[in-house]
Amino acid sequence: MSLTVSPDLLAEAERGEVAPADFVACVRESLPYAWQLISRVVDDLARGDAEFADNVVPPPSEQERGQLLRALASDAIRGGLERHFGVKLAFQNCHRVAAFRPEAVGGDTYARFTSARGQLLNQSPELRDC
Repeated sequence: MSLTVSPDLLAEAERGEVAPADFVACVRESLPYAWQLISRVVDDLARGDAEFADNVVPPPSEQERGQLLRALASDAIRGGLERHFGVKLAFQNCHRVAAFRPEAVGGDTYARFTSARGQLLNQSPELRDC
């Protein structure tokens, strides 16, 4: 299971729409590695003036890698994180997460990062099974 959903949160979902803060709290508690990594990348972005900041360090274990993959593979989780942090997330390999400023989306840097060429240039044999 990707998220650990409390009975209260499940009841909230069964009644209708879930409050964004409640959903984000569930993500933070369920996927702590992914949350910490994305928080750090967002903080790095906020401290500088670059169009994006990224992580290039592989996760320490398969458990952490799984958290990151689950967070970024789910449209709901990824979108919730993007709205919470006010960024656009981009993802390459099994660990290279980038946070882009919203105004950078559609620009040359974002296009290069998310292109097929960018993906291919970011490959290496040691990442084949990640």
